[in-house]
Amino acid sequence: MSRITLIGAGGKMGIRLTRNLQKSDYQVWYLEVSDEGINRVREMGEQVSQPEKVIPQSDTVIYAVPDIYIGKVTQSYVPLMKSGAMAVFLDPAAPLSGVLPQREDIAYFASHPSHPSVFNWEPDERDHFDYFGGIAAKQTIVCALIQGDEADYQQGEALAKTIYAPVTVSHRITIEQMGILEPALSETFAAALVSKMKEAVDIVVDKGVPKQAAYDFLLGHINIELALLFGQLPGGQFSDAALKAIKIGDELLFKESWKEIFEPESVAAQIKAIT
Repeated sequence: MSRITLIGAGGKMGIRLTRNLQKSDYQVWYLEVSDEGINRVREMGEQVSQPEKVIPQSDTVIYAVPDIYIGKVTQSYVPLMKSGAMAVFLDPAAPLSGVLPQREDIAYFASHPSHPSVFNWEPDERDHFDYFGGIAAKQTIVCALIQGDEADYQQGEALAKTIYAPVTVSHRITIEQMGILEPALSETFAAALVSKMKEAVDIVVDKGVPKQAAYDFLLGHINIELALLFGQLPGGQFSDAALKAIKIGDELLFKESWKEIFEPESVAAQIKAIT
């Protein structure tokens, strides 16, 4: 039985992980510092442990803490880890920002959920509304071995499949590629675009279009546009008029330099900003 310490167990992500770890065969110790987080852990039927007692005994330590605190937390807790143990991170920010302590005798691993796809289908309609994933709706994950050997990767991936269950596919990538996916692709790029979509529909509503009509019209069109562009409708294509409108929008909305956000220097700057 592998022994795990979950740091940040009472946070938003920590509670999700706790829920799935409770269903597993892992022996888990839970760490939390905030009063609110401690109460959430206790509501889950678990007790909060002392780091000095449990981290040195752990085979794996999961760092489920916000990016802005990850440097301070790792500096405090990584030195407590026993030789041969593994530190697991839930995104690439900490490894790529250079804040991890130098420990050649332990493994570093990162994994992040893709979250259920917009094209996901669940037999039970209630499961469909697990938009975040990790409860009922299936999702894929990405995994990267930062430091360690193949056995470490297999151990980390098995744990990732447990904490993010139900998982359909685990994609093995590098930690640098994970940084391109998040924050660059999923947040700096996609979340910014989606935020502007919400701002645009609010403008339309302000101009007198009934709110529900505007929402229904935009969300329905987004659905078909995504299906056309991401291969869900083989042979489907935009109309000639739509292609002309896309060209107009592209010229009005985007600077020629927008692709630079995926270059290494920009990705590094984004990660530095969020950590």
